[in-house]
Amino acid sequence: MSPQIQWFPGHMAKAKREIQERMKLIDIVIELVDARAPFSSKNPMFDDVIKGKPRLIVLTKKDMANEQKTNQWIQYYESLNYQAMSVNLKKFNEYQKIIEKCRYILKEKMLKEQARGLKPRAIRAIVIGIPNVGKSTFINKLANRKATITGNRPGVTKSQQIIRVAKDFELFDTPGVLWPKFENIDIARNIALIGSIKQDILPLDELYIYAMQFLGENYPLLLKNRYQLDIHFEDDNWILHTFDHIAKIRKIKPLHGETDYDRVIELFFSEIYDGSLGRITWEDISCVKG
Repeated sequence: MSPQIQWFPGHMAKAKREIQERMKLIDIVIELVDARAPFSSKNPMFDDVIKGKPRLIVLTKKDMANEQKTNQWIQYYESLNYQAMSVNLKKFNEYQKIIEKCRYILKEKMLKEQARGLKPRAIRAIVIGIPNVGKSTFINKLANRKATITGNRPGVTKSQQIIRVAKDFELFDTPGVLWPKFENIDIARNIALIGSIKQDILPLDELYIYAMQFLGENYPLLLKNRYQLDIHFEDDNWILHTFDHIAKIRKIKPLHGETDYDRVIELFFSEIYDGSLGRITWEDISCVKG
């Protein structure tokens, strides 16, 4: 497989330009990343767009990620002088903490404006992130209504909206934006495993091998609990064994007398995406600390 994956639909290029145009109106940037892949799901292209604006990094879907690793990633981003926190998208009170955090970050700025005689106004925040990190769900919860279209697939939100979520707080929504080229294949794989790029961008059999090896090395108990599966990497046929074993445990009917590999892959990834396999973080802090 080529070490570079190309992915940059037209609406994403347009969204990047619109984010740049909005930036002069914005007080703070809320950047959502997925707690299951906090580095891979952070778009490096945003750094040039945001420039010096205050930024709050929010790790979403913390209920689906390893709690200890989530805390380590928060500490990592805070060590880079970002404000960072994690949220469970299913709990409303945590959304309110995000607004409170933004108010705290901007308290000095807003007081300075009042001291200059400017009228009190709503804080203007922009929500950015790659596809499927929970932007639409996040905004709907804050606005307490179905303000944007949500869906468990990348690229659902295609236009920018302004949503008032409190008397003193407004949100600019944006579509998910990916960068044009993934030069690191592991980053491409990680964001595929959280559903942020379409499945057909990467060969599913290779993604299956990558995921199964990672889980066997880092989360063997999840495989044991879900599939009664023990991986023995010293066995040259270990990957075929996983297919045969899962097919047997889940009673997937053979296809032309052979294990139905496509059905096993479909089942495996569906249980990763919906969290049935357990709480998984696909990258360790060591991937950025060398």
